[in-house]
Amino acid sequence: VQLQASGGGLVQAGGSLRLSCAASGSGFRFNYMDWYRQAPGKQRELVAETDNVGDTTYADSVRGRFTISRDSAKNTEYLQMNSLKPEDTAVYYCLADLTDLISGQAIKSWGKGTLVTVSS
Repeated sequence: VQLQASGGGLVQAGGSLRLSCAASGSGFRFNYMDWYRQAPGKQRELVAETDNVGDTTYADSVRGRFTISRDSAKNTEYLQMNSLKPEDTAVYYCLADLTDLISGQAIKSWGKGTLVTVSS
């Protein structure tokens, strides 16, 4: 399974962006999908998570501004980011926790990051 993240870019404070994470491959089941971010000089942190029944969790710093969602038909996860702040500037990564339907093996797959820059 490969993940392809996209949608990053440069936006002014108060603006919005929508990140996408598309999973390619077949024969797997999503358990949960996360969005992480890593700002320069900081550790990678969990931003949002959604599980296979649609429950979501958010970091305190983004709750109320970011929304995670999934289009199961397209095997794509989204992160809608509104009211962006300069402190949201980071490389954003998606992570999928999957189960191989044939082997039952658990798989974790990271997408390549997409850079979000918020100017003040």
